Amino acid sequence: MTTTDAPGAGPTSRPRWGAERIGNVAFAGVVVGLGVFALVGAFAIRVPAGQAIGPQVFPFAVAAILLGSGITLVIAALRGRVAPREEGEDIDPDAKTDWWTILKLVALMVAVLLLLELLGWWMVAALLFGGVAWTLGAKRPWVAFLAGLVIGIGTQLLFGEGLGLFLPRGAAFDWWYGPGPLFG
Repeated sequence: MTTTDAPGAGPTSRPRWGAERIGNVAFAGVVVGLGVFALVGAFAIRVPAGQAIGPQVFPFAVAAILLGSGITLVIAALRGRVAPREEGEDIDPDAKTDWWTILKLVALMVAVLLLLELLGWWMVAALLFGGVAWTLGAKRPWVAFLAGLVIGIGTQLLFGEGLGLFLPRGAAFDWWYGPGPLFG
């Protein structure tokens, strides 16, 4: 693998400070900046007294991964190891924008916002998942709606009921949620 972008240069020569190298350094700087931001935010989290593992663990892990990756990218870019130039996607530049598909996707997002409190997360997840699959050309949209329903119910039970996080259950289904340890 050649580490140059100069034509005819040998594999041991370093690339010039062109757009690709500057772009790699800039991207690496953004990753390091995000790592510093995550680290500062992790230190700002209040931890209840007497808690061995608190809410800071995950942000510290994310900050460490971002900082490690960013520093590695900075070093690589400064040494001249730049990413290869993107050759482009397999697209048709003359193709027209499919505004009908975009309109359906925007309508689905608006429907999710409007129906979330009424139908609840689990039903809206099925609507969103199945609706997007149908809009993007799924062969069997009913399978996508069913998969969305399973995902919605699963996340509702895991995060809403199991972990106690707020996910709207839906005012239309208040009659279904009875008292008890799971839905109480």
